Amino acid sequence: MAGLEELGIPGGEFLRESLTNCADPLAAIEEFQTDNGILLPSLRPALPFVDLHDIKRLDFHSSVLEELRERLVQQISNVASGEDEGRYKKLESLLEKSFPVIKVKSLRPVVMAILKHLPQIKDEYLEKILDDKELYAEAATEVKRQIWSDNQALFGDEVSPLLSQYIKEKENSLFSHENSAQTFYLASPKVRRQSEVVQRLADMVGKNVKLYDMVLQFLRTLFLRTRNMHYCTLRAELLMALHDQEVNDICSIDPCHKFTWCVDACIRDKFIDSKRSRELQGFLDGIRRGQEFVLG
Repeated sequence: MAGLEELGIPGGEFLRESLTNCADPLAAIEEFQTDNGILLPSLRPALPFVDLHDIKRLDFHSSVLEELRERLVQQISNVASGEDEGRYKKLESLLEKSFPVIKVKSLRPVVMAILKHLPQIKDEYLEKILDDKELYAEAATEVKRQIWSDNQALFGDEVSPLLSQYIKEKENSLFSHENSAQTFYLASPKVRRQSEVVQRLADMVGKNVKLYDMVLQFLRTLFLRTRNMHYCTLRAELLMALHDQEVNDICSIDPCHKFTWCVDACIRDKFIDSKRSRELQGFLDGIRRGQEFVLG
């Protein structure tokens, strides 16, 4: 198990060396088991009983490890959600001690749980995760957001298939024989933005303004290249999905938010009253005065 030696815990190399240089391999194995087994006096008398039931020591230790791991992951979550001002320092200290074993699959969930709950992860940890495909694949979205923020190309690679999927689904829905154009427009805006792609994009963005701006940049570029209006629809649906989730960090700075929110309400109610009519007219007048950015 790579990484155990860094923590001062004898691993495979230690055992291999012991067996190579010892006079009695069975005695060496027994000594290794005694020194590195579960060091609980109350448990030791039970181990021979476990052996009599033909339960392998590996299976026994694995079950104990699983139980302890689940409790530790829950405790990490409790610390992160608590109100202790020093909770993140505690998690950072725990991460520093445990990160060397991140490549040990049975212990990795603990390290990943710590990373998930840290609002700011050191670059050295992010780089090691990025350099290992397996670690990157298993990292939580909260961790990946911190990687994506400084890696637009990688974020683009992650987002691109979702954008293509969205366009394909929209066109299939609009032009397929099973669905007429009338059916396409029947779904309410709130139902449409519950689609897998929109929710996945909203989850990838989270509250990260930088990632949100990247998605908008991708959508603008694709729209200017293709003139496909579905990219405009996705831009509005993503914004309103974040509005539904009350992501005020993003909604408060998007100049299109109030306009999109007003139009969404009109579509939902299938009616434009005088108040909303004045609001929409105000946006359009603002655009004529040079505020073209409101068009997104």
